[in-house]
Amino acid sequence: MLPPKDDTLIHFAHAAYRFDLRYPKRDHGTRFYQTPNREEMRARMAEGHVLVCSGFWNNDLLAAADNLTYIQVCAAGYNNFDLDALEKRGVILCNGAGVNMNAVTEHAMGLLLTLTRHIHLGRDRQARHEWRPMIANPDTREEELPGKTMLIYGLGTIGGRLAKLAKAFDMRVIGMRRDTSADPGACDELRHPKDLHATLGEADVVVLTCPLTEETTNLMDAAAFAAMKPSAYFINVARGGCHDEAALVEAIKSRQIAGAGIDVTAVEPLDAGSPLWDFDNVVVTPHSAGETRCYEENVLDVLIENLDRLWSGGTDLRNRIV
Repeated sequence: MLPPKDDTLIHFAHAAYRFDLRYPKRDHGTRFYQTPNREEMRARMAEGHVLVCSGFWNNDLLAAADNLTYIQVCAAGYNNFDLDALEKRGVILCNGAGVNMNAVTEHAMGLLLTLTRHIHLGRDRQARHEWRPMIANPDTREEELPGKTMLIYGLGTIGGRLAKLAKAFDMRVIGMRRDTSADPGACDELRHPKDLHATLGEADVVVLTCPLTEETTNLMDAAAFAAMKPSAYFINVARGGCHDEAALVEAIKSRQIAGAGIDVTAVEPLDAGSPLWDFDNVVVTPHSAGETRCYEENVLDVLIENLDRLWSGGTDLRNRIV
């Protein structure tokens, strides 16, 4: 059970997100502290009743968490948490689904627009003080999005909003989810994940917005890239493990696909020797799609709502996993 509000201690653990600056402005009246690295987090794990963290978590920390009652993940992904162990200990786990919905969907569209409008190439030329002349070959000019088809794999809050943005650009949208009888939202149609390879050839852009699971690990492999149009783009704002990096490199090198926008890689940071850095039709961002000036506030909205429900005896929590 969570202690009364006056006795509860919140442990914020993150290297970049400054909950220690934002939480006091909420005047929520609960004690807290923040640790900025794994070493300090580990040293103070026994103190907090509530832990707010994401990438710092290792499952062996649970043994040192004497007071831990509730974990609020400040991200959508929670594949690094041992759900069975948390349930056995009676620790509540809620994720941050939706907190970066605006940021990630806008980033996905930004990657696509960068590739189709050649904005990254323009930036490179700017650095060289080079003015590009008009292009005589129509096949190598910038592209337009209306009428093109976007395939979104994963229709949670992020995938659903991305579909709305794509429709605003007059695109056709195919969404992929297990329950194809659900409300399609802004999607023109829903298809089951088993139909992925049969659908890839219809898409002008394939976007991953799914969690990393056994089912989605290396979802986009050599066979998947081979099934795409040579004129199609691949965008991953999900997890790096959802695409086979070697297969992606080969697909780019052999011109199997037109290009890629990658915010996530299997190993982060991306190795300095990776060919992905050097392709002119690949845009790499440093897992920054979810970052926004509003991030801390969005996480605190979920945290405070759930804490208030727990203190009032409720169990129906927002984004509850365990």
